Amino acid sequence: MNTYCKSTLHQIKVAVTTIVEIIEKLAEEDLQKRPTPNKHSIGELLEHIAIICDADSLISDGASQDKMNKFYSSISYKSLNELKEALIKNHQFLEEKFMNFTEVELQEEITSYWGVTYSRYEWLLEIVAHIYHHRGQLHSMLVHCYGIDPKVPLFE
Repeated sequence: MNTYCKSTLHQIKVAVTTIVEIIEKLAEEDLQKRPTPNKHSIGELLEHIAIICDADSLISDGASQDKMNKFYSSISYKSLNELKEALIKNHQFLEEKFMNFTEVELQEEITSYWGVTYSRYEWLLEIVAHIYHHRGQLHSMLVHCYGIDPKVPLFE
């Protein structure tokens, strides 16, 4: 496997592991907290985070908007345990998928349904950014809006 791909997958694993640690420090009632009206609750944000590896993988395969809408509408994780299990399962799926790509496949360009074209490897980089973005958002919501400091180191 490509060294860069392996390192990128490691960074995703770091993010996923720390998100799991944060989830383990929450109570079920924390999922209902919504710091800003008309924006995601903590539970809705965690549901989004839990499916990033799976959803962004579909996008990196060139899935249509219709396929993505069907995918999103089929998801419903409501408990901390369901969220944690989905995050872990979807991460494992992504890791196995990308570990099996050849160098040629990693360089193949795929266009998203909204018109952005990246190589498969660039899509993997996008997934890293996406997960880290929402992990930071989750951490900030917990700390600054609710005074819940999970005391989880966010970087190695």
